[in-house]
Amino acid sequence: MTGRRTAGNTRRATGVASRTWPLALAVLFGALLVWYMVYTAQIVRSRQADAETFTRIYAQVQSGLTSLDPGAELAALTNLQRELVELGVPFVVTSEPGHRYNTSANLPFAVSNPPTEEETDRILRYARELDERNEPVGDPGIELVHYGITPEAARLQWIPFLWASGLLLTVLLAVTMFRYQRRTAAEQAWTAMARELAHQLGTPISSLQGWVEVLGLSRGERPGEMGQQEVAVAIGEDLVRLERVSRRFELIGRDPELRPVSLKDIVAELRNYMEARLPRLGPGVALHVDVPDDLPDVLGHEVLLAWALENVVKNALDAMAGTGGSITISARPAEKRRVVLRIRDTGPGVPFEIRDRLFDPGVTTKSGGWGVGLTLTRRIVQGVHRGRIELLDRGDRGVTFQAWLPLATDDGGAAVKPAARG
Repeated sequence: MTGRRTAGNTRRATGVASRTWPLALAVLFGALLVWYMVYTAQIVRSRQADAETFTRIYAQVQSGLTSLDPGAELAALTNLQRELVELGVPFVVTSEPGHRYNTSANLPFAVSNPPTEEETDRILRYARELDERNEPVGDPGIELVHYGITPEAARLQWIPFLWASGLLLTVLLAVTMFRYQRRTAAEQAWTAMARELAHQLGTPISSLQGWVEVLGLSRGERPGEMGQQEVAVAIGEDLVRLERVSRRFELIGRDPELRPVSLKDIVAELRNYMEARLPRLGPGVALHVDVPDDLPDVLGHEVLLAWALENVVKNALDAMAGTGGSITISARPAEKRRVVLRIRDTGPGVPFEIRDRLFDPGVTTKSGGWGVGLTLTRRIVQGVHRGRIELLDRGDRGVTFQAWLPLATDDGGAAVKPAARG
């Protein structure tokens, strides 16, 4: 019970994290977008204000040129100078020769009017800094204007760095989220695998414990007066089952050697194993097999293929628990030297919201399930056997899993017929 609660907490924590990280990224992108839109709007308003200023400057020049008043030209120049100062461009005017301070406007620091000697030295140092950015204009022998850029242009210089920082932060958050989700998924997968291993080992171990208890009874007390030979045979079957389970999990993460195997034999063995475990009380479940005797061998691993098919059939049995129905396993040769295998049940079907994620780790329709069986099946079919498996049906009732497996071929490319067995 503690393990189940812990697993449930892990799944809930994973779900919360998977929802929180995308939300955080969305908020970050939204903040960057809002900031960019607001700042762009400010720049547009500033450009509009500059356009108005340039228009007034033109009007002042035009007024001075067309006026018949002798003092109009001087007034126009005075107004023109005021308009230029209002543009916000910092500048320092020096008299040449001697580089003597004359006047200044829009300085980034406060100065007296007139400036003190110390402030004058600071202004001249600032003029030299402006010269490093922009070549001064004017007559070098008379007067030079050392100028900078408007505050809007200065702020524009930071936009590439701010965007680069925002994008870098977003990438870092995305990488962190991806690594966290991968680590969480890996931990969840290992937990699910451990539980699956314990579940598969539990059945034969419990059976062995029962047989040990039977051996401790006298012959007359044993069920059906079983002899030691019958008990030994049953123990041998459970040991084979244990060995098979251990081989299955031993092969996880490896690239096993693929050989020609008979899909018909694998299905027949699975049928014998599952029929002894089909529900007998209440609504029963019928297991049908439709595999032709001359079905060509497939290139695969017998243990892993049997495990993959068993996972699908067990899921179908769990889905039809209490309701009954049928499971049909069929196989036929297909194009491109493949065999198509279908496992269809008449159960309640798969909920629409998880159909596209049915093979993902942790996705399950069972309340106590871990969502690892179909994930292993897909890994075995697609990762190990280079085949393909998919959920075929899209109806409300019944499920059909369809898998394509490569045929085993001889050196000439012909499919290998099943060898005589028995």
